Amino acid sequence: MKRIARNLLLAAPLALLAACGGSSSNGGGQTGTVNLMLSDATTEDWATIGVKVLAVSLVPQGGGSPVQVYAAPTPAPVVNLVQLDQLGEILGNVQVPAGTYTGAVLTVSANPGDVQLVVSADPAAGFSLPAGTAVPQSEIQIQGAKGAAGSLTVPVGVKLDSPLVVSTSGSNALDLEFDLGHPAFIVEHVTATSPTPIWAVNFDGPVRHRPRDLARVILRQLYATVTGVSSDAAAITVTRDFPVRPATTPETAIASKQSLQILADSTNGTLYYDLDARPSTPTMLKSFAPVAAGLPNKYVRVAARYQEDGTLVAVRVWASSSFESVWLSPEGHVLHVDTANDVLTVATEDGGAAQLAVNAGTQFFFRVPQDGAADATPIATGPAFLSNVKRGFKVHASVVDPLATPLVAQTVDVEVARFDGVITNPGASSFDYTRTFRTSSDDYGVQLGYVSPSTPNGKDPLTGAAITGYKWWDFAYPTLLHDGAAGVSDFVAATGGQVNFGGTVGALEVRGASYATWNDPASPGGWSALFTVLEPVPVPLGAVATPFVSGAGGGGFGLAVPNGANTVKVDLSTTSGSATLVYQVDRAGGVVTVTAQDLTSPTALANVSAALAAGTPVKVFGVPDPDGSIRADVLFYFTGTTP
Repeated sequence: MKRIARNLLLAAPLALLAACGGSSSNGGGQTGTVNLMLSDATTEDWATIGVKVLAVSLVPQGGGSPVQVYAAPTPAPVVNLVQLDQLGEILGNVQVPAGTYTGAVLTVSANPGDVQLVVSADPAAGFSLPAGTAVPQSEIQIQGAKGAAGSLTVPVGVKLDSPLVVSTSGSNALDLEFDLGHPAFIVEHVTATSPTPIWAVNFDGPVRHRPRDLARVILRQLYATVTGVSSDAAAITVTRDFPVRPATTPETAIASKQSLQILADSTNGTLYYDLDARPSTPTMLKSFAPVAAGLPNKYVRVAARYQEDGTLVAVRVWASSSFESVWLSPEGHVLHVDTANDVLTVATEDGGAAQLAVNAGTQFFFRVPQDGAADATPIATGPAFLSNVKRGFKVHASVVDPLATPLVAQTVDVEVARFDGVITNPGASSFDYTRTFRTSSDDYGVQLGYVSPSTPNGKDPLTGAAITGYKWWDFAYPTLLHDGAAGVSDFVAATGGQVNFGGTVGALEVRGASYATWNDPASPGGWSALFTVLEPVPVPLGAVATPFVSGAGGGGFGLAVPNGANTVKVDLSTTSGSATLVYQVDRAGGVVTVTAQDLTSPTALANVSAALAAGTPVKVFGVPDPDGSIRADVLFYFTGTTP
């Protein structure tokens, strides 16, 4: 049998956020500042998907040599993509020649051991590996590796959906994503004769461009060493640190040469925690003057936000003379919520879990970087708020005393409030989610309303126009938004279908994931959906029952699956910008090769048409349509030794 790792959903990835400032817009030795980050998406099955990004380059419009804008320190840190669910990981601020760029090249390290996979503490039912398993390097095959042994890399080219203009004034943002939710990112291949799985890690396709609004980017809390305090104490200068992966005891830092300046919030105040004093009592700072003498050479953990001009402002700062102290702060996706005993369990990167007691002093924050006052103000205090937290939320907590047992949460930053599952009862004001997990006590059913039509909600990724109100898109087409007056009605129409294979397989319903905001005017004191991504529903591994037939804008074939009584039509699109993502998966001699097939190319379409003959094993991920067919977002067909 074959399983595609179910790293549900959209944005997994590499975010390059460019905010430009300088002196000209046309090269000539003049530059703009690029704020460089990574970002990612969520997964239920993995605790760690670790990669080493060695370099990032931008491709000038009209050709020319790529311009390198980032080089990793030595040793290159492992970035755990699982922790970057809709968050930005700052790598540093770099100078880039002014000009227009239409592509990017990411260089990822591809030697054995450079990609780390660790199973979560509670993966989905049916996942093939036990909880907490670290996948042996002999079972991980990195696709597209080039170079000599010991220096293997994967160059990943990405065409930008819209050009990046680096000028010396204004700001810009470029988000390149390794999409964890992409079924072709991590492919498990198992055969009857070879029961040991091969995990093929494929960077060709899952990395893509998704424009972002700089001021709305939620930044992952960063680790750094303070190198100085400005003369007016308005800002600190730090060099970026990265934790060692896998973690060591005590945890140590990998120092980089990437320097950042971070301002105190002179308007709303920055909360400062001295972790060398136990318990640590927060101090409200509007400049760093009260703590300036003791800050140089201290390790810090900083929750920061970007301003529109690209400057960084600290929302909260934790400081200590020990890196271990600032690092001992549970971070991850919520694994369990125990409202009876007031305990929040957070998944950790080693495949385990950290339990946090929530008491009357625990403060909950919800990150809203575009609103400085809201970003700095707790939304609730005490255990009563736990009923509003669901499994899958991304949080970063701090504790009263890291040496205490049990750990007591001092603060809990809800960085991402994510609801997902089967969508039912879509209507003009709300829709329902039903979510089931392997641990049934985590199951939930929730009615989620849309945000107010007047709520600012970012910008159109293609036009840059401001958006208000609810928006949604299909997982495979993140730049093709549905918003505005027809956004809700289009969503209702798109989520009313199901696919019925009959037999014991039965019906497959529409699934999605929604990211919510707190206390919107449409739902005071509750959650409202800012946006929804329709997720591709995984269909059981099956076989072509009726061969592929071309049609206007695409074509289709009949699919039969084991234990199903009905043949279901699968529709493929060949339309540029919304074409089905098709991959040939070949296994020969114990080596798995994943090859993308671009359906907008006549040659590739001919290859796929010939391959989709009766009996060909296929795996489909798609959205059920109201007519009972399934619109394929992603399709795999298998050659060689089949699963």
